[in-house]
Amino acid sequence: MEMYENKREKEKALLVSVDTGEFDAEVSIDELEELAHTAGAEVLGKLIQKRERPEAATFVGAGKLAEIIAFCSAQDVDLLIFDSELTPSQQRNLEKLTGVRVIDRTMLILDIFAARARTGEGKLQVELAQLKYSLPRLAGQGQSLSRLGGGIGTRGPGESKLESDRRHINRRIQKLEEQLHELEKRRDLLRRRRRKDGIQTVAIVGYTNAGKSTLMNALTKAGVLAEDKLFATLDPTSRALTLPDGRKVMLVDTVGLIRRLPHRLVEAFKSTLEEAAQASVILNVCDASDEHCSEHLEVTKKLLDELGCASTPVVSVMNKCDLVGNIYSMPTFGKTVLISALCERGFDELLAAIQKELPQTRKTASLLIPFKNGAAAARIRDKGVVHEEEYREDGLFMRATVEMSLLDEYKEWIIDD
Repeated sequence: MEMYENKREKEKALLVSVDTGEFDAEVSIDELEELAHTAGAEVLGKLIQKRERPEAATFVGAGKLAEIIAFCSAQDVDLLIFDSELTPSQQRNLEKLTGVRVIDRTMLILDIFAARARTGEGKLQVELAQLKYSLPRLAGQGQSLSRLGGGIGTRGPGESKLESDRRHINRRIQKLEEQLHELEKRRDLLRRRRRKDGIQTVAIVGYTNAGKSTLMNALTKAGVLAEDKLFATLDPTSRALTLPDGRKVMLVDTVGLIRRLPHRLVEAFKSTLEEAAQASVILNVCDASDEHCSEHLEVTKKLLDELGCASTPVVSVMNKCDLVGNIYSMPTFGKTVLISALCERGFDELLAAIQKELPQTRKTASLLIPFKNGAAAARIRDKGVVHEEEYREDGLFMRATVEMSLLDEYKEWIIDD
């Protein structure tokens, strides 16, 4: 008896963009190609048409549409991916005229998110975003959604849900929103507990595939999936990090950002991104070896401003400096540190920058603690960093860096050196 391995063939895709001058179409379609590869497609070609505005019925003009139809027929294309969000009527018209399944940039990103989500909250957020996106596109989609099989743009809620009536989907949307609201309240309680316990948060944000997860793993041994793919990790991870001065902070890895991230995705993942909004310090991680890194920094900065983080201290962390050397001249914002997360270089400078930007809640002081108060000395050793310790005739001398609130409790024992 012979055994055969079933392998899913890669879908053959053609990428299409309309250049209206609103954004750099060449850079954007290159990024769309990366997204398509991440989703598992084989990109056969890229077409860009310059127009003042997209065609209302088919997004592209008649001449470019004829070129697309000819290319699809000659190359046996399975999938058309458009680099902008299509209207439901444009998508239906294009599928009818080309005979090929059509998705847009938003659906492609949603598909990648659906494949990457691991936690319950991440899956709920993806399903909510997909259902809201699909709701206006239900009319006329019965035939395409009834086809057996699957493919890029079909993962997540599942075909059976998308074939349901609008009332069913609206009920599902309402239920998902209620579940996410409960999770958001729980997350908010955790944040408030951290603040009450004096735990400060440092959020890692930045462009997707900039090395955020690699940095998280190197600093905390978190074991987060780190791959050379867009959106390799989607769900937030929190780990404790001890700084050189003894302070413990919560390091939070957030979802990667991307150029022209659809607004509905920002809304869907707002509770996740709020980890950055509530942070004491933000690490904006960027791939220093990428020729578009200054644009990536700006994309992140704009989103942080939208989230109300304009006043939060930011450290621009230029990662992968092992690929560019120690000279970096592109514009950044905030304090700039050069590191290599993979080689674990530049971490001392990074940790020092975090310490400097954090609110000053610690202070170095000298204390002379009576011998009968050994518990206080033990507490200082546990909570702070002891620089010097000496037994003297009238008590235990300690020079230590500890929380100001603790020093306030022991202020009667503070002495001048």
